[in-house]
Amino acid sequence: MTQASRLEKTAVSPKAWTMLGIGVAAQSAGTVFVSTPAFLIPLLHSEHGLSLTQAGTLAAAPTFGMVLTLVAWGAMADRFGEKWVISIGLALTTIAALAATTTDNYALLGIAFLLGGMAAASTNAASGRVVVGWFPKDRRGLAMGIRQMSQPLGVTIASLTIPTLAANVGIGSAVGLSVALNGVLALICAVALVNPPRPAARSTDIPVETINPYGSNWFLWRIHVVSALLVFPQFTLSTFGLVWLISEQGWDAAPAGLLIGISQFVGALGRIVVGIWSDRAGSRVGPLRLVAVSASAVMLAMAAAGAAPWGVPALILLLATTVSVADNGLAFTSVAEAAGPKWQGKALGAQNTGQFIAASAVGPVVGALIGAVGYPLAFAIVAAFPAAAIPLVPSRDRDISV
Repeated sequence: MTQASRLEKTAVSPKAWTMLGIGVAAQSAGTVFVSTPAFLIPLLHSEHGLSLTQAGTLAAAPTFGMVLTLVAWGAMADRFGEKWVISIGLALTTIAALAATTTDNYALLGIAFLLGGMAAASTNAASGRVVVGWFPKDRRGLAMGIRQMSQPLGVTIASLTIPTLAANVGIGSAVGLSVALNGVLALICAVALVNPPRPAARSTDIPVETINPYGSNWFLWRIHVVSALLVFPQFTLSTFGLVWLISEQGWDAAPAGLLIGISQFVGALGRIVVGIWSDRAGSRVGPLRLVAVSASAVMLAMAAAGAAPWGVPALILLLATTVSVADNGLAFTSVAEAAGPKWQGKALGAQNTGQFIAASAVGPVVGALIGAVGYPLAFAIVAAFPAAAIPLVPSRDRDISV
């Protein structure tokens, strides 16, 4: 194949990049809402009297809400398309965020975060379908890496704004940021988002893309389990990294939030790099296995970071955060390709469900671990989760996408 034909094969339309940009912005807005309670933990713990376990449970409410609706949103995207699933979901997230700004009752606040998480789940499965539908196979790793920037970018925005807003003007004003972001993106998606073209039906009697991929192969199940295990280091760092810097390393809230934001942004760029790597390697599962090995190693480094000289813990946290988020784009691309176009929304919803079941457990479980044994040993225990994922990564890719 000539260089010219190679370039022609991998060309991507400007509309595809526009749709990807809208999808990234939409999911980032939802992530700001979902991440907000995690960045309220220091304030809730130090000034409002909540234990780390209680504050961690409140932080887990949006992710638990997502668990309840991810597959349903994915099925709706398969059936009705991405545009209105994302638009309606963001509008409902805006309403839930608005409700959260009106109460000081922690139980009601938790319910608002739960309902908002249920609505914010709409962007996860549906925006993944946008990527797979608009981009060719040999550009999907890059595109999904960009799409997977949504989560760390949302966390970055939250880390840079929520602690300061909460400390200076109150919890309600901090949550109000999500009202503005999700409301604006709901309108943009309703006006500008375009569903990707659907593939033409195959001429075979039983098209392979209509077969239930869960009944014919263990590939998807293994990717789901691997991804759930890899969630533990990612959400441990995003949930407790800020309070670790403040309470254990003696940082002030503003520079600690800045470091968390920088870490999440670098992690977002890392997802793009890993996506490009998978495109060039022609494999999703090979890089995924190496990411699992690295995630275990960096959590062990976090366990030892407290004994390191000043400044080193910050560098270790930066590296650990970057590595811990690198797997998401690989796993999502792999799931979408293995599921086929008729099952992509449901499979991506199931993928997110497993991840957020694990994520919802991180707040209370790791919070209790930290309270019982301290940060170093808790980080070392978390390192066992990505280590357990290594032998579960499939040996080869599976792709029935069109």
